Amino acid sequence: MFIDLLLTFFIAFATLFLMRKVARKVGLVDKPSGRKLHSGNIPLVGGISICITIVNYIYSHPGMITHDNLFMLCICGLTAVGALDDRFDLSVKIRMIVQALISIAMIYFASTELHSLGNLLGFGVIDLGLFGGIVTVFAVIGCINAFNMVDGIDGLLGGLSIVTFGSVGILLLLSGEQSLSNLCLLLVVCMMPYIIMNLGLVGHKRKVFMGDAGSMMIGFTVIWLLIGASQTEGNPMIRPVTALWLIAVPLMDMVAIMIRRVKQGKSPFKPDRDHLHHICQRLGFSSLQTLALICCIASLFSGVGILGEILSIPEYFMFYGFVVVFIVYLVILANYFKVINFIRRKKNLPHFQSNLK
Repeated sequence: MFIDLLLTFFIAFATLFLMRKVARKVGLVDKPSGRKLHSGNIPLVGGISICITIVNYIYSHPGMITHDNLFMLCICGLTAVGALDDRFDLSVKIRMIVQALISIAMIYFASTELHSLGNLLGFGVIDLGLFGGIVTVFAVIGCINAFNMVDGIDGLLGGLSIVTFGSVGILLLLSGEQSLSNLCLLLVVCMMPYIIMNLGLVGHKRKVFMGDAGSMMIGFTVIWLLIGASQTEGNPMIRPVTALWLIAVPLMDMVAIMIRRVKQGKSPFKPDRDHLHHICQRLGFSSLQTLALICCIASLFSGVGILGEILSIPEYFMFYGFVVVFIVYLVILANYFKVINFIRRKKNLPHFQSNLK
């Protein structure tokens, strides 16, 4: 396994270098704009390279996961659509339709579907029955877009992905699911070369971005694993409520930003610079400090989820705890500008006006 992972690491690196050249020839690059403050045209190949590496490994190790052919087909399809979006800026409707179709394929051909939410409210197990398919489609679309929206600064999507995949892998290993745990470890290893190049650790001229191709593929892989692990008959490997804690930061950031946009009369999918990472930077944190802070917060939340599983903390207690954390999160983000202005007053800097309502 160690040799396989080491080889996979170098294959991922080599694929990134190769795809950079291809991306520049076909125009698959991210250009600086009003919201994008980087310098130069950066190849959007992180997701494509990771997808190629994952498919290569799973194809050469048949039986690693159930319905492996369908899984590979789904992530390749999402990666292809994401790459087209990166290149030609597809409409939200097209992306949503594709994500919904992928969800339906997962439900129909792999029987990977949300049947139960567990004892979420403390009044007994919530069985979804006929609504399971609909809830699953929304869950898949939500997870995909949560990881898509969080990709805003160097290293953040990769870092949060490593936290999530690592946490899922730990829980799967504790439940005796060695094969799926190895898949999570593989995903972490595939992410490392991208993070190294994304952060410019091998030189700025070799910098790459993940792109929508990568964020969509990662979001889908996360929800595939979480649904598969939480919906097994009898004794599930992961309780449904634990999934909330494992993807807490992307999920809360997406819901919070959508609530703010709707309150401001904007489209919930309209890009802006009011995400958690943007707010951290306005508070004075550098990009690396912001990356470290958010990944630490995500690790803390995932740790709560893991401990909840290990200690068998009641599901409703875990859910209500998550709701409280989310409300606190909303309140802090809605009033963060007060903190900024307090700091600015101390430094005799101009008053900061927030556009959050």
